[in-house]
Amino acid sequence: MVRLTSLSRSVAGSVVIVTGAASGMGRATAHLFADEGARVALLDVNDPEAVVGEIVAAGGEAAGWVLDVADPAAVEQVVAGVVQRFGGIDILVNNAGLVAPAGIGDDGWQAAWDRTLAVNVTGQALMVRAALPHLRRAAAPRIVNIASTEGLGATAGAGAYTASKHAVVGLTRSLAVELGREAITVNCICPGPIRTAMTAGIGEDDKAKFARRRVPLRRYAEPEEVAQMTLSLSLPAASYCTGVVLQVDGGLRVQNT
Repeated sequence: MVRLTSLSRSVAGSVVIVTGAASGMGRATAHLFADEGARVALLDVNDPEAVVGEIVAAGGEAAGWVLDVADPAAVEQVVAGVVQRFGGIDILVNNAGLVAPAGIGDDGWQAAWDRTLAVNVTGQALMVRAALPHLRRAAAPRIVNIASTEGLGATAGAGAYTASKHAVVGLTRSLAVELGREAITVNCICPGPIRTAMTAGIGEDDKAKFARRRVPLRRYAEPEEVAQMTLSLSLPAASYCTGVVLQVDGGLRVQNT
């Protein structure tokens, strides 16, 4: 059958960097890209070799690096290693992040603020800077930054995290404007309540109560449901979509009460 359309929905053969890939949404994202035939570089402050092993055992192509994205020299070194291993970079998924709750008057506020902003915002910018020369040579270069619905609202006692996710939204929009002339798309995903390590400490009853009260779909999402949206924004066919802030939150942000 002759195709009637011209834009590709395949990432097969593409080189994809996923930060924070050792667990949660990053792990799911790495799995999904590998399932779709991409060659995946898994980066994490914790050793991602277990996830690399899962992908390779399933017939995918992957390699892992230990990386603190807040370390500029390490970022440059690891990105160079990815290019040496795979030959280039087509897609960058900035997923690494952390939450360190601390109220503005708490003794630990300064440390929480500094580390959260360093990882959640500066880390994304450092990854873009290091990957940019290689993305410029890609046929369909894509950057997807992971923020949060905290980037669209606020929760008491989480000022550092909330500020960092608002900053990711702003960084995404700025980079979309700056890099648009080079056909590099930059988009952002704002996950809502997801079953990850960040929410593992919340009891199941409390999760269910929150979901019934705040989420129209009345449940927490699985990490793959976010990963699927990340993949969609990374497709060659997503060529006219940039500067987008996509909520993956079960309708949380559109419900008034």
